[in-house]
Amino acid sequence: RYIAHTESPCCCCPVHTPPTLSAMSKLDQELLMQSIENILAFSAGKEIQVDGEAVKGKKRNFLETVELQISLKNYDPAKDKRFNGAVRLPNPSRPSLSVCVLGNEKHCEEARALGAQEGYTVEARSEADLKKLNKNKKLVKRTLAKKFDVFLASQKLSKKVPRLIGPGLNRAGKMPVPVPEADSIAPKVDELKSTVKFQMRKVLCLNAAIGSVDLDAEQLRQNVTLSVNFLVSLLKKNWQNVKALYIKSTMGPVQQIYF
Repeated sequence: RYIAHTESPCCCCPVHTPPTLSAMSKLDQELLMQSIENILAFSAGKEIQVDGEAVKGKKRNFLETVELQISLKNYDPAKDKRFNGAVRLPNPSRPSLSVCVLGNEKHCEEARALGAQEGYTVEARSEADLKKLNKNKKLVKRTLAKKFDVFLASQKLSKKVPRLIGPGLNRAGKMPVPVPEADSIAPKVDELKSTVKFQMRKVLCLNAAIGSVDLDAEQLRQNVTLSVNFLVSLLKKNWQNVKALYIKSTMGPVQQIYF
């Protein structure tokens, strides 16, 4: 199961991995694996071949993201339905995702404990913390909307968020995902870190983070294949709407994986 929309998706919709998309792939798996190996080698400081020339990589002092870039064709954003879709990948796509939990006491405590663990960037804000912002647009923007990538909120508190801090998060496209009072925060955070979203806007180029260079080649292959096939399932004419596909690390050269 997965979610796909032709309008804005509901922030509380569950995101699932589609079980049958792997059979839809038109990707050359040998080319894909070679491209992934090039990305990993370059990020490790090794030499790779780019357009017939040897290029020396460089190991960076930060974790590089691996990005999927999509070029579409035979698609008119002005006339054709714009799509929104999200799918959970088998491996983390955004390990450094920053999450803010707007929570009750239980959820705030859990969020703080999670944020203290290695590999998690999670902070908590209580209802009292939100009230202190006094609906100040600049404060909301600086201390919440621009600081965090995504938001979770305890279900009861989520209904109060617009009244407490105004429309700042909504305008930033970061309305909190509600979490039932009795549920744990950790599984929700892990789901967000492994979720990739595609949204059709006014241009025929899309991109999405589908992993990082600390994953191995097989994990990246799984993420790329599932991401591509999910995107294709959203397109009006499926693969006929795909012009070209590329993958690259943050600082590495582009690798074309579909022509």
